[in-house]
Amino acid sequence: MSDKEEQPDTSLDVETYGNPRTFDPNFKGPIAKRNCTDVLCCIIFVLFIIAYILLGLVAWVHGDPRRVAYPTDSKGHFCGQKGTPNENKTILFYFNLFSCTSPSVVVNLQCPTTQICVSKCPEKFLTYMEIQFSYRTNKHYWTYYSQFCKSPFVKPVKTLSQVLLDDDCPTAIFPSKPFLQRCFPDFTTKNGTLTVGNKTTFEDGSGKTRNAIELRTAANRVNKILDARAIGMKVFEDYATTWYWILIGLTIAMLLSWMFVILLRFIAGFLFWVFMAGVIGIIGYGIWYCYQEYSNLQGRPNSHLSIYDIGIQTDISMYFQLKQTWFAFMIILCLLEVLIILMLIFLRGRICISIALLKEGSKAIGYLPTTLIYPVLTFIFLSICIAYWAVTAIYLATSGVPIYKVISPERTCEHENTTCNPEIFNTTEIAKACPGAQCNFAFYGGKSLYHQYVPTFQIFNLFVFLWLINFVIALGQCALAGAFASYYWALKKPDDIPPYPLFTAFGRAIRYHTGSLAFGSLILALVQMFKFILEYLDRRLKEAQNNVCKFLQCCLKCCFWCLERMVKFFNRNAYVMIAIYGKNFCRSARDAFNLLMRNVLKVAVMDKVTDFVLILGKILVAGCIGVLAFLLFTHRLPTMIEGPTSLNYYWVPLLTVIIGSYLVAHGFFSVYAMCIDTIFICFLEDIERNDGSPERPYYMSQSLLKILNEPNMQTKKH
Repeated sequence: MSDKEEQPDTSLDVETYGNPRTFDPNFKGPIAKRNCTDVLCCIIFVLFIIAYILLGLVAWVHGDPRRVAYPTDSKGHFCGQKGTPNENKTILFYFNLFSCTSPSVVVNLQCPTTQICVSKCPEKFLTYMEIQFSYRTNKHYWTYYSQFCKSPFVKPVKTLSQVLLDDDCPTAIFPSKPFLQRCFPDFTTKNGTLTVGNKTTFEDGSGKTRNAIELRTAANRVNKILDARAIGMKVFEDYATTWYWILIGLTIAMLLSWMFVILLRFIAGFLFWVFMAGVIGIIGYGIWYCYQEYSNLQGRPNSHLSIYDIGIQTDISMYFQLKQTWFAFMIILCLLEVLIILMLIFLRGRICISIALLKEGSKAIGYLPTTLIYPVLTFIFLSICIAYWAVTAIYLATSGVPIYKVISPERTCEHENTTCNPEIFNTTEIAKACPGAQCNFAFYGGKSLYHQYVPTFQIFNLFVFLWLINFVIALGQCALAGAFASYYWALKKPDDIPPYPLFTAFGRAIRYHTGSLAFGSLILALVQMFKFILEYLDRRLKEAQNNVCKFLQCCLKCCFWCLERMVKFFNRNAYVMIAIYGKNFCRSARDAFNLLMRNVLKVAVMDKVTDFVLILGKILVAGCIGVLAFLLFTHRLPTMIEGPTSLNYYWVPLLTVIIGSYLVAHGFFSVYAMCIDTIFICFLEDIERNDGSPERPYYMSQSLLKILNEPNMQTKKH
């Protein structure tokens, strides 16, 4: 064996992308002596992080998260804030909830009625006129009613018109309950009829008779939340009852995932060929079924007609009464069956290599078990990034001083939506020109330079967040690639594997390749940012779009989705080359692209085989845990183990366990997928660099050597 022309089919598939690697006798695996790469991008990345930290500090100075935690009354005061007159008044009360049906709610995102802080919600029906009549005989009602007024009154001396004009008290109160620190009507349903406080109709205090449906319409958006309140409480109770069973299920999922990864060295080939046999069998059954249906239609009237003869029909079942339909299905399935069988025959060598690489990946993780812990570190880093982004976004959103705007329930005021001062509003010309208009709190903002650029800061916050998230993922991929590359390029495994390979690879990635990882994650962050912008424009302009715009937007979304997937694929392989050779991002991406294009068939087969095994593993783990959880939560295992009793919705903990198990399996298999990708690229590099001779031995394992059918005297000797 002297040259590559005598090697079997496992040499280069395509030789049009770059040149194969030449033999380097000094190459023994990942390069130890390196230089810093993409320094300029590293500097830019660090500057962006510093700016991001400064933005967080500035937002922390100007923002006030209490504006999110506490409801705000019409004067901009917090309800329930300690050290204020509203300390014991934790609930927001709406004077006239019927005003919430006004179109101005959509414009200003505020209900155009006075809102005050109260200590408790109304518990009975009362109107201001009823209080005036009963005050002389029973002052208790006025004492109760006056707590829902702006300021305390000794007695109800004002007329109803004066109350409406001055907006001092509500014209009526209804039985309500606090939810989300706000008073909302206490709706109930009796015999299919909606009621409020056991009444279907009531007086609104202004001379009109209202019904419960009108009141519910006024609070329609909030009522959707109210309808879910009971379900939410029951779900919370179920979680409180089953939380330890959920933790046990996730722990078992972790153990099953670990066992599956380790056992893949023995069952990878079995799983793949059994699955393919099942696919061939299912398609074969489909062919037989189509033939049976075709035969049964022989001699039936009109079955000989073609699809062209009957034209377009809304009843799809009519097409299944034609022989031509089943004949076409049978031909399509036959072609698919033949195509799959031919692919398995002609690509069997590459499929065997892919299965061997899957087994090799399982063996590598067995020698490097610490790599399975790395997803926990990635999860911690991602949690920090997400928390910082969320906190910064909240502080930015609550930056500024209270802004008040003129709100008119009927939207007839020419000064509608203009800024105002609530302290002097009643003495201004606006109050005289627009009777009934109010100066209510609208939002937090300001006219300073900082407040003018808050939307820009929010965009910057989102962009740097995406950049950091992708950088954390890239760091994990590069560190794992370096560890698994150290395993592959050890000639005598496991004796030649360097100590602490994961820790060493992580240190190399941070010390030398922060700029390269930041470069790759920047490209991906830009693509994702454009996707977010498209999604935002789609939501804002959905009603104004025509069919052509919708079609173009769908095309753009599809293109950016494909671009994102492609960038992730090339970045992933570029990080592997960075971990091995220590080159900059562009050169590593180019080398990885050329290497994969020279072996494009191997890449395609390997990618599909790996996807199949990983998807099957995730479904297997989540399915096993799901079945056990179903039997436990539905009390199907009383003789073996007693599960939780009196669950409101057994599907709540069941879905939690299934989804959680899938995510746990995904974390384990993401490490395995990175292992396979790294070993695959190292394998392609190995067969390009070496020929299996004593002078140029392969570094691959004996199982891969056996499939290659190449003698390697050096490996045999060891």
